[in-house]
Parts: sequence; C-alpha cells; structure tokens
Amino acid sequence: MSAARQFIQSGSRWEELAGYSRAVIDGEWVFVSGTIGQDFKSGAFPDTAEGQSELALDTIERALAQAGSGLADVVRVRVYVPDRNDVIAVSQVLRRRLGAHRPANTTVCSPLAVEGAKVEIEVTARRTA
Repeated sequence: MSAARQFIQSGSRWEELAGYSRAVIDGEWVFVSGTIGQDFKSGAFPDTAEGQSELALDTIERALAQAGSGLADVVRVRVYVPDRNDVIAVSQVLRRRLGAHRPANTTVCSPLAVEGAKVEIEVTARRTA
C-alpha cells in the first residue's frame, strides 16, 4: 500500500461545489465523506429513507472498491437522519448491508444541507488491497 494520499471522486455536483473528495485514501485508511442517497447523474432521490440509504451505500461501496476496500472493511459509520421516524428503516439497511462486521456507529437526527435528502452516511474503512 502506498503511503501517498489519494483522492476518489464520484461525480457528485456537491464534490465540485464544495471542493471535497468522495473518499480519501491515507495509508491503510479510507475516509468516505458524508454521502446522500441521490442519483448524481439525474439528481433524483428515491422516495424513502430506506431507498436513499441503499443508494448512498451503493455510492460508498463503489468508492471503497476504488480504494481497495469494501463494506466488510468499514470500522466506523456516522449516520445523519433529519426525521427520527426514519432511523429504524435506515438502521435496518445498514445492518443488512454491513453484515456481521458491526462497525462502531453514531446516528444523529439533524437537518441536512441538501433539500430532499433523508439520510447522509459517512464511513471510515481499512484498506485490504
């Protein structure tokens, strides 16, 4: 593994607007930015927090794969949900997608910066490749 810092982009307009990367590789660690469940090509959101969670995790999974990592390598997840009534649905998606690896998790109910977003997920993972 290279010690040089590397940056991964996903094509989100938010990355360009705010000047950040979807993920940053630093040594054996991968830091994935807060990711909303938006189709970055069309700008559309699934109607539910569950659907948005799936889409956010798809984006995160692609970024991790580019970094030589995967969802099984996630050690920390932070979840932001504006409506506390959506916490259970989001949590069930996380449990199913992250499996038995059980990373440390913090879930916060808070407004999100992007209108229409029902969830934002951020992860930290170790590189395996």
